[in-house]
Amino acid sequence: MEFLSVNWNACIPEGIDAPTIACIPIIIKVIINWAFIFGAIVALFLIIYGGIRLINSGGDPKSVEGARKMLTFALIGLTVIFLSFFIINLIADFTGVELLKYIKLGTTD
Repeated sequence: MEFLSVNWNACIPEGIDAPTIACIPIIIKVIINWAFIFGAIVALFLIIYGGIRLINSGGDPKSVEGARKMLTFALIGLTVIFLSFFIINLIADFTGVELLKYIKLGTTD
């Protein structure tokens, strides 16, 4: 859980107990990381629930179709979540935009 830790010393100057505007990118990083975790957990629960619905459908074509759609959309959602981080990091590497560097998973500085 290294990417969830935050280095608050980078945005709070010595001798001042209040955060500065330099904390905004760090706060954005924390919000995006937690949104990533939340989205991934929701997608995994939907995949499990869709699998349970598929098993309990009893061969009814309407129930099977609904369960397959749920599984398909959950997998598409999970793929979009992972691809969004890849695309953001790819854009940050090509453009050199420093704010996007805060969103990279696995880095805390």
